[in-house]
Amino acid sequence: RWRARRGHALHRAGTAARPRGRHAAPMSTLLVSRPQYAWLKELGLEEENDGVYDGRWGGGGEVVTSYCPANNEPIARVRQATMAEYEQTVQKAREAWKIWADVPAPKRGEIVRQIGDALRKKIKVLGSLVSLEMGKIYVEGVGEVQEYVDVCDYAVGLSRMIGGPVLPSERPGHALIEQWNPVGLVGIITAFNFPVAVYGWNNAIALICGNKLSISYDLFTFVCVCVQLNRIVANVLGQNNLPGAICSMTCGGADIGSAIAKDERVDLVSFTGSTHVGKQVSLMVQERFGRQLLELGGNNAIVVFEDADLNLAVPSTVFAAVGTAGQRCTTTRRLMLHEGVHDAVVERLAKAYKQVRIGDPWDRNTLYGPLHTKQAVEQYLAAVEQAKQQGGTIICGGKVMDRPGNYVEPTIITGLAHNAAIVHTETFVPILYVLKFKTEEEAFSWNNEVKQGLSSSIFTKDLGRIFRWLGPKGSDCGIVNVNIPTSGAEIGGAFGGEKHTGGGRESGSDSWKQYMRRSTCTINYSKDLPLAQGIKFE
Repeated sequence: RWRARRGHALHRAGTAARPRGRHAAPMSTLLVSRPQYAWLKELGLEEENDGVYDGRWGGGGEVVTSYCPANNEPIARVRQATMAEYEQTVQKAREAWKIWADVPAPKRGEIVRQIGDALRKKIKVLGSLVSLEMGKIYVEGVGEVQEYVDVCDYAVGLSRMIGGPVLPSERPGHALIEQWNPVGLVGIITAFNFPVAVYGWNNAIALICGNKLSISYDLFTFVCVCVQLNRIVANVLGQNNLPGAICSMTCGGADIGSAIAKDERVDLVSFTGSTHVGKQVSLMVQERFGRQLLELGGNNAIVVFEDADLNLAVPSTVFAAVGTAGQRCTTTRRLMLHEGVHDAVVERLAKAYKQVRIGDPWDRNTLYGPLHTKQAVEQYLAAVEQAKQQGGTIICGGKVMDRPGNYVEPTIITGLAHNAAIVHTETFVPILYVLKFKTEEEAFSWNNEVKQGLSSSIFTKDLGRIFRWLGPKGSDCGIVNVNIPTSGAEIGGAFGGEKHTGGGRESGSDSWKQYMRRSTCTINYSKDLPLAQGIKFE
């Protein structure tokens, strides 16, 4: 997010985590030009790619380079947008909306269905591209594309269901209804760790609601998301004789990100990223009374009680703490163990961590790949050192791996206080802090005491405890699980969290409402003029 977590233009454009600029790497070194990566050119990627789309491809700004985190070698380059190109893109999107808004919602759903079908045809090669550029393992890359496909299927059905109720009017001869209309222009700022899925959630749902989209991409996901996904969507729009500017795109840095947040023509800003940058975006949008959808940080906990099935709890923790090398917003960062099972679970976890298959993310046998940037490696080392200074004991991991790329050891740390500063810090790396508790009340309190409120899980067989956990005095998170990990949310449920997580909801349930505006409409079909609440004004 807009930093070394889920990506992002405002914050990361100024970092020096990777070399960039017009002369960042000789042409001959680019992976896209090497024979073993010929499939990249089959996707349509070139050594230098356009980073702007408004119905036509272009890009007259700075040229930046994308790097493979598994070996830190350059993949390809992209030409970013200038501010003039951003302005032109917004204007063309507003013109295209006049056509798109007149398309009936079920017909818009048909377009989204075609986008899903186009993704299906390239799901494996797109998964490989995600793996190459982001660093997540191949099966996760393919799974992320599958998530976009699934959201398209979901949105197709939703396109025939969105709408408001007809309400009983207190006045005779009157009808009272809710009308839902598209908000207009949705500005989406997406993230490095889920470059396909975050784009897909917003794209599919916003489109069937009748919105046009202006997408801004993190500098380090442009090859995958900017070029390839936008090309797929643009091709579908073109095949249906629709303006490509309905789904426009601008790759850029802080100037583009700030422009989207401050632009009064952008009716909704959907930002996925860190809490720190999300707060900056929120202030910019709120200053102009704009609408925002924020998906920010998560300092997520798994709570394991004395009656838990450890055959579920242990592998769930490993998956949620180690998966994607700890770079999910739903990653488990705190593991709270009842004192009766603490030692047994730590022993089993340490054994499991040693069996995690670490390697090249595009190797089908790999379970754990690299961190996305060198900057993230530095954050990992700093967090390990802080944990030791605050009383933590490293059970396993804690070191950078001696191999090319941004690899660090998945790490377990015990002995810290539940309120230690590092425990309350969301470091977007594979470090698991193990805490020991005595009572249910203590565990629930510790879960809720961090600033973020995204995902949470308990492992127990106690039915009463389960419903207390789900109730008003239980977890304060937007995602509240029982006997499953904190990560791996399904598309049918609304995704998002409370407190410093931002309060936004994406994907399922009634999250479509965030992409629309509601009007309460009263229609008088009588010849009289009765007033509400029986008021007489004669």
